[in-house]
Amino acid sequence: MSKKGKKYLASTAMIIKGKAYPLNEAVELVKKTSSVKFDATVELAVKTNANPKFNDQMLRGTAILPHGTWKTKKIAVFVLDEKLDEAKKSGADVYGSTDLLNNIKNGKMDFDILITTADSIRELAPVAKQLGPKGLMPSPKAGTVTNDLAKTVEEFKKWKIEFKLDKTGNVHVPVGKVSFTNDKLVENIQSILNTMEENKPTWVKWKLIKKVVISSSMWPGVVVEYVGK
Repeated sequence: MSKKGKKYLASTAMIIKGKAYPLNEAVELVKKTSSVKFDATVELAVKTNANPKFNDQMLRGTAILPHGTWKTKKIAVFVLDEKLDEAKKSGADVYGSTDLLNNIKNGKMDFDILITTADSIRELAPVAKQLGPKGLMPSPKAGTVTNDLAKTVEEFKKWKIEFKLDKTGNVHVPVGKVSFTNDKLVENIQSILNTMEENKPTWVKWKLIKKVVISSSMWPGVVVEYVGK
């Protein structure tokens, strides 16, 4: 069993065990307890009442972070030949048809998000095994299958992020950096929580959100006082 360092223990001592803090206080505490030389990522962990074993309780969607996170994502657009001009004008960093498909087949995937249109998605079937494990396969639930390429690219450029349940019924997403102002972090977190509530699966009969915790990279979590809908 690894021992925690003095800085980690000192940070833990600032957090009252068993206490849930108002969101703005929790954010302030996370910033105070982060003691690293780099600009640490602030992460949101949400425990839900949804059971990922049942398809009708699967929670997955996208949310706009009003203040982004910490880096610009490289976006690729795959389309049929007749839509190449639209893809070119969409603002994507990478776009293509057969050439992009061949690059993917050869393992060249120098992008963070892949967007396509409803009439092009079937053409990606041959490379689904390459895209899937990397989380790059477009899907309607992830917001990456669209008939408005320019709007969708713009949204992801503004930090539209995907959230989904893991195998334990939890959601984990980055919400910014320790260097962000408190207000920016609070607004980013609230945006995700609101969007999760709006996407509550019909068959989840209890409150969707059981527990909310925020933390900075490698540092102790702070429980957020949250009353679900």
